Amino acid sequence: MKIVTIVGARPQFIKCAPVSRALRAEHEEILVHTGQHYDANMSDVFFTELAIPAPDYNLGIGSGLQGEQTGRMLAEIETVLLEEQPDMVLVYGDTNSTLAGALAAVKIHIPVAHVEAGLRSFDRSMPEEINRIVTDHVSNLLFCPTQTAVDNLAAEGITEGVHLTGDVMVDALLYNTEIAEQSSTILKDLNLVGGQYFVATVHRASNTDTEENLRNIVEAFGKIGESGNRVIFPAHPRTVKYLKEYCLYDHLPENITLTEPLPYLDMLHLMRHAKMILTDSGGVQKEAYILKVPCVTLRENTEWVETLEDGWNVLVGADGENILKMGLRQEPDVGLQVDWFGDGRSALRICKIFDVLHRSVTRSAHKSRYTLNGKNGAI
Repeated sequence: MKIVTIVGARPQFIKCAPVSRALRAEHEEILVHTGQHYDANMSDVFFTELAIPAPDYNLGIGSGLQGEQTGRMLAEIETVLLEEQPDMVLVYGDTNSTLAGALAAVKIHIPVAHVEAGLRSFDRSMPEEINRIVTDHVSNLLFCPTQTAVDNLAAEGITEGVHLTGDVMVDALLYNTEIAEQSSTILKDLNLVGGQYFVATVHRASNTDTEENLRNIVEAFGKIGESGNRVIFPAHPRTVKYLKEYCLYDHLPENITLTEPLPYLDMLHLMRHAKMILTDSGGVQKEAYILKVPCVTLRENTEWVETLEDGWNVLVGADGENILKMGLRQEPDVGLQVDWFGDGRSALRICKIFDVLHRSVTRSAHKSRYTLNGKNGAI
């Protein structure tokens, strides 16, 4: 089976790595990088560290307004698909690259498979939520990380082609954690002691593009430092832009150590040994949970509702007082963790589904079209 995989952002590179390893043992994969994340620290280093094959196509789209960026991706991906004529397009997550890949494929009758299907924050003011919903509703295969995701799809009338596979992020974490332990020098480089620092990430438009919110967050990070806590803050280029625009960049509290975006293994090692994580990233919330590090989420909602169930994650928005209150809890009220996200064999399950489909299609090769879980797709 010939599969075109579309990626474009840091979280997608991480998810792609274990799936790509499994797929290439049995199938032909063409890897397309949209260039949504184009900074070397947020793109190139991940391909190197995670041993992801070099992209067959790098579209170099870069940043831009939502519509402009998605539209350019859509046009460029369509050109690739017409050239490659794949049996399936595989997309990940909820970025503009995800949406563009899915739309480009479905409009020329190529089946779509969506890894991380069924997630919902139920907040349509988030661009990611729109991307998730549209992608799920045009996909033929929906690979769900949790039972909650399966239930979300069922509530929207999507039951065909749905598979509970577990979360490929667990595969990536289990595969790379010990590698990071052996290879990363980030704690030494930043003069850190395990369990005695916070890790922070902020990149969502709702936090960065509103001066009051970003100012509240930074001030709360500084007050956390009054208790002797360092906050390590790997900053997304978007965040740096607004820190400078709001005149915060040159006046950060002394306890905040601002760094460039970190390579995956360094970030993984840094998070694993942190006292607590402060973030507005969906992926980082989940990584914190799997790593058993308490998390404070700088949002009013989350698509990873499972992390809230037993106290490992709390939602505080951009409210400075709540950030401080939750960040300075002496003993976070956490319970026993549940294996919500799978056992680290999600990529193999996904590959097995493709294997079964491929055998089925091969047996019916005389047909010009096949039916995939009730939806027509072109071979």
